[in-house]
Amino acid sequence: MTTMSRMDFLRGGVTPFDGFLYATLGDDRRGNAVSVLSALARLGLDPWDEAAALSGLPRGGAEARLGDRLSRFRDVPGLSAEQGAILQRLLSLLPRDDTGREGADLVDRVRGRLGGTGPLIALLLLILFLVQTLVLGSSGSEG
Repeated sequence: MTTMSRMDFLRGGVTPFDGFLYATLGDDRRGNAVSVLSALARLGLDPWDEAAALSGLPRGGAEARLGDRLSRFRDVPGLSAEQGAILQRLLSLLPRDDTGREGADLVDRVRGRLGGTGPLIALLLLILFLVQTLVLGSSGSEG
């Protein structure tokens, strides 16, 4: 399975996993709403990598893996009591394309759409840096 890098995700500003990652699990002990993204990060997992991995699994495998992750997350007191319903809600938020294939195929399609712009942006930033260096460097050395 291929996954997208975080830069691929952030480049477009919207990812196929946003609905899943920003879904609320409940409130923590301090009364703060906890998202899936926050919970996965607190567990030391990369949220985007985990979402991509879950999307690439069959529903049963994704349910088992996500259930394992959520059972280790203790910051939301009511989570364990409602874990089954929360799991079903979260799994329904993982991306699928119109043919019913899981998110790994969707990740590949999004990567294909975004892949060509990275080198162009890097080249433009390099040119901008060089021009700025030449302009500032020449005016700063005459004094």
